[in-house]
Amino acid sequence: MKTCCAAVTPVGERHFQMETLVNATRIEADYLLETPSDPRRVAEIMAGEQSSGTFVPVPGETPELKARAAARIESLRILGERVARPTLPSHAVRPDSTAQRALVTISWPLDNLGPSLPNLIATVAGNLYELQDVTGLKLLDIRLPEAFANAYPGPRFGITGTRQLTDVARGPVIGTIIKPSVGLRADETAALVAKLCEAGIDFIKDDELQADGATCPFEDRVRAVMRVIDESAQRTGKRTMYAFNLTGDVEQMKRRHDVLLSSGATCLMVSLNSVGLAGFSELARIAELPIHAHRNGWGYLSRHPLLGWSYVAWQKLWRLAGADHMHVNGLASKFAEADESVVQSARACLTPLFPGKPCLAMPVFSSGQSARQAPATFASLKCTDLIVTAGGAIMAHPGGPAEGVVALRQGWEAAEQGAPLSEFAVTRPALKQALESA
Repeated sequence: MKTCCAAVTPVGERHFQMETLVNATRIEADYLLETPSDPRRVAEIMAGEQSSGTFVPVPGETPELKARAAARIESLRILGERVARPTLPSHAVRPDSTAQRALVTISWPLDNLGPSLPNLIATVAGNLYELQDVTGLKLLDIRLPEAFANAYPGPRFGITGTRQLTDVARGPVIGTIIKPSVGLRADETAALVAKLCEAGIDFIKDDELQADGATCPFEDRVRAVMRVIDESAQRTGKRTMYAFNLTGDVEQMKRRHDVLLSSGATCLMVSLNSVGLAGFSELARIAELPIHAHRNGWGYLSRHPLLGWSYVAWQKLWRLAGADHMHVNGLASKFAEADESVVQSARACLTPLFPGKPCLAMPVFSSGQSARQAPATFASLKCTDLIVTAGGAIMAHPGGPAEGVVALRQGWEAAEQGAPLSEFAVTRPALKQALESA
């Protein structure tokens, strides 16, 4: 099934409205800027650095060229009083200087780079972070002309295709991760998958560390896992989706993709920051399976509040390039990200990018997830178009994995009905045991 940038909303599900219309000829980017200098002057430096400006005037840098190709400042808003000291160091800034913060929007003509995602990154997130007058910079959002939607496939399966392949008409897709990620052989992995299939799970994924090691070679793992998935499907009529991690060099990924196709697999996984945008785009253009996009390494791009990217901006590039599922962490997880940020990330994945071409990706909640997070997650999204991956909540349930899967589903049923978990659990032993053992 290929539904380029398309998605059908199941009855009772909610997606978020596109906030702004897209300028047909210009690219816009929003930044949180900190500088000890005048923010307007630094914004002008940023615009010049990333378009037609040069350090000193040179022959050919004509007024006509600047009028045609220059970036421009669309808006600038000063935020509060000056802060006591610069956030990031610069050889040109005294450590005891004060600094001013501002929200800045800069735009570029589409003709400067064309609808190219790799060149978009060079434009909106290139040398800006290195400017000596910049002591803090976060890329908050980007808005792209529709030419990008015409140049890139977007999610080919997305929400609708994932629901069809997992046979989950409504409610979240319940999944887990195979742990330990390194150490299990192919036959041991398959034995665990067999137990999970019997438990009625919808989705299983490789851990991002499991790729093609000597202990568990990729092709051996695919053959062993798909054998037990096929056997379970013949007995039960339900085919569990397994996302095999094929991360590698581009040609390796293409070969591994073909192995998955020939095996009857229904999903592949790739580590975005490992393969890069160009490598991912090349894979997505030939992929005939849903792409489960793992964001491992996201922290080094985002964790500092005044450096890097916001997820709202970052995820747009990967959705356009073809990601069907996007990781967003989970509420009350082991990671440093605040719950509010997780919710904002999930909402972003469910917000259309272009009129008529929504490019929606299914957000993936993970890290310490259980039935306990279901009410708060649903209350924040009012939507169940998501994948929930849980490890201990399924594998360590006192009644076994099958009861763990049931408990998660019951937690989400309670959330959708607005029923307190403790009351809902009174007549549901699997959920009751899960709550008592957590």
